[in-house]
Amino acid sequence: MPKPPTYSQRIKKFLQMMGPGVITGASDDDPSGIATYSQAGAAFGFATLWTAILTFPLMAAIQGMCARIGIVTESGLTQTLKKHYPKSLLYLMIVFSFPAVTLNIGADIEGMGAVANLLFPSIPGYIFSIAFTAVLIFIIIKYPYQKIAKILKWLCVAVLLYIIVPFLLKPDWSAVLKNTFIPVIHLNKDFFEMLVALLGTTISPYLFFWQATMEAEDVAHRAKKIMINKQVLNNMKADVNVGMLFSNLVMFFIILTAGATLFTAGIHKIDTVEQAAKALQPLAGKFAYILFAVGILGTGMLAIPVLAGSVSYIMAETFEWKEGLDSKFNEAKPFYGTIAVSLIVGLCLNFIGITPIQALVYTAILYGLTAPVMIAVVLHICNNKKVMGEFTNNALQNTLAIITLILMTVSAIALLYFQFK
Repeated sequence: MPKPPTYSQRIKKFLQMMGPGVITGASDDDPSGIATYSQAGAAFGFATLWTAILTFPLMAAIQGMCARIGIVTESGLTQTLKKHYPKSLLYLMIVFSFPAVTLNIGADIEGMGAVANLLFPSIPGYIFSIAFTAVLIFIIIKYPYQKIAKILKWLCVAVLLYIIVPFLLKPDWSAVLKNTFIPVIHLNKDFFEMLVALLGTTISPYLFFWQATMEAEDVAHRAKKIMINKQVLNNMKADVNVGMLFSNLVMFFIILTAGATLFTAGIHKIDTVEQAAKALQPLAGKFAYILFAVGILGTGMLAIPVLAGSVSYIMAETFEWKEGLDSKFNEAKPFYGTIAVSLIVGLCLNFIGITPIQALVYTAILYGLTAPVMIAVVLHICNNKKVMGEFTNNALQNTLAIITLILMTVSAIALLYFQFK
């Protein structure tokens, strides 16, 4: 009779199973997302904590569907769209995706530079922004996919810092529990704008493309061709669910941190991550402030390659360029060129007067317009037997996807209403 696996062996097996889902979930908590969560906590205290519970099953369902598309078709979402849907839909995604991702990258780079400047005040923030951009371009071009994946997995640890911070603050845990499980809704414009921002920041279309492509790349890198079966799909599901749980836990604890410190101290307006970090220092102590700031840098280094990589895969698969983070630069110049251009353009936004908060607003509008369309397309693909064969959606997956579609559609309409009222 074989011996049961030891605790360390079970941990090792679990970590090996973790892959694109964990990276996707952690990258969703980028500096621009952290700014949104901090503003939610500062403006409304614990009142939006329940949104982290709401978005978890919705994110897990949509990202799980995208992952299944990648595994079953062995190609990215763009290629699947190209084969089975009108090209006009694909071009529409490019028109909205490239500027949205570039604005998001710009906001993240500027936020990282500003936070690094808080830690090292003698060096201007723009110097850090330039340095981060150069380092990221070098790493993405220099290292193959497997090494980048390992680097990204370790950077996921950075988001754990946000789970530590609230326990240093000793908030009113009874109020935390109440607001987590009993939704609080304020019937005013500012509250609904924040709800829209939280949904848009959490369920972002670029992550759909990244998830499907990374699953397809994972399949391509296997030593032998895998047979799609229940075990393979269960492993994928576990990876995605852990990643999305990770993402929503971080969202929860950042709102909690800002609510316990900034809101309580009467600071209700936070536009950037460095403002959140700076305001946190006198209220929560230097250790909590440093953890918060270091976490921003780690999540930025994690999220920006995902942002740039997703738009580069979209372009490469659309125009049939040689693609893949395992390709050498000389073999895939347009693919890597797109990554470099998106990073450099994002960096340049810092010098032409577009503030991070403006970039986030424009990004939210573009994501808000594309998310409902992309969710509808993903839902259609996952119910299309010609594409998915026997691995189409079950009733629960369809129900969660339809709820997400309705929420994101209402959010898009509300976002446009509030912006142009």
